[in-house]
Amino acid sequence: MGDKVRVVHIINSLTFGGAEAMLCNLLLRTDRNIFEPHVVCLIDDLNLAGPILKAGIPVDVIGMRPGIADPRGPMKLVRHLRQLRPDVVQTWMDHSNLIGGLAARAVPEAKVVWGIHHSHHVRRLTKRSTLLTVWACGKLSGRVPTRIVCCSQHAQKLYAASGFSADRMVVIPNGFDTDLFHPDDGARSDVRKELGIDLKSTVIGLVARYDPLKDQANFVAAAGLLNREFPDAHFLMCGDLVDEDNTALMGQIRALGIEGRCHLLGQRRDVARIHAALDIATSSSISEAFPLAVGEAMACGVPCVVTNVGDSAMMIGNTGRIVPPSNSAALAAGWAELLKMDVVLRNRLGTDARRRVRDLFDLEAVGKRYADLYLELAGSKIRAPMKPPAMLETSRVA
Repeated sequence: MGDKVRVVHIINSLTFGGAEAMLCNLLLRTDRNIFEPHVVCLIDDLNLAGPILKAGIPVDVIGMRPGIADPRGPMKLVRHLRQLRPDVVQTWMDHSNLIGGLAARAVPEAKVVWGIHHSHHVRRLTKRSTLLTVWACGKLSGRVPTRIVCCSQHAQKLYAASGFSADRMVVIPNGFDTDLFHPDDGARSDVRKELGIDLKSTVIGLVARYDPLKDQANFVAAAGLLNREFPDAHFLMCGDLVDEDNTALMGQIRALGIEGRCHLLGQRRDVARIHAALDIATSSSISEAFPLAVGEAMACGVPCVVTNVGDSAMMIGNTGRIVPPSNSAALAAGWAELLKMDVVLRNRLGTDARRRVRDLFDLEAVGKRYADLYLELAGSKIRAPMKPPAMLETSRVA
């Protein structure tokens, strides 16, 4: 090992997503006096790569294509790793764990760390190739990785039950930048003006890409139910493919007669501002590990109503409400309970939510846990102080 610990991060792509955002945030807080980070993307999708490249961190693309078995990609990755000769190879998510973990065997001295950022793979909604990849990783988990980092306790439990080596697992939760995500009265008023919503109106929001696992249909169905009791409430959704061109969502909204109450914003780069504009934030998912959007909203001082999946209930504690997944009546009832609450008490829930994030899921503390893990595996006794946040303006895109 040289003067610095060389860490190669292998990830499917740098598209919009929770694991991708977490990697970006960690990279931008890496102490470059101690670590030499590199990023390898299996697929050429670099939407989040800009700040990383600007920080001088190399990002290389293997050029693999989803769903196409081409041995040239893994062989290219093998050659690249032999050239870099990393001390630690950190892979992110199932496909990268398998491909990156096997390729890293070409550098025997490198320690491999797998990253688990999913929990329950719903069979009817998950590709067969993904299920086979998870099965293969389970079979190899006792030989390929030295450590397996799970972003949630729920993921650790499920993956261990599916055959992953439990004694190699450690939980490091996602972390949140509470300087970027914070209460902002200006954002609350500005977003309402942008959308033509009265400043006194209640806004309930869901920040998530369009995906069956996020269950936007459940959110819209609950909005239709709540609208009967609270006709002045507005419902905001943003994320990739969550816009008026989404015929499935728009059809459901029109059928419920709530077009004037639903606002579909599509992808946004001002996610912190969107969270801070909400009165209530929501996760309507049927499967999660450790949802970033929930922690971000909490950091903005917004109480949350979330489905009981993954570590969502543990995240919010007693600062919001937990409801069963795929149950729009329960989701609407959770919203109604908070809306009927005295506004001072509801605001106190938001204050408690922000405090909980700062106490339990601070990004700097999470980054230090990753740094300590890499130093331990690389055989170094140095302890790495974390740098101040290097990026505050974009953090992630929904």
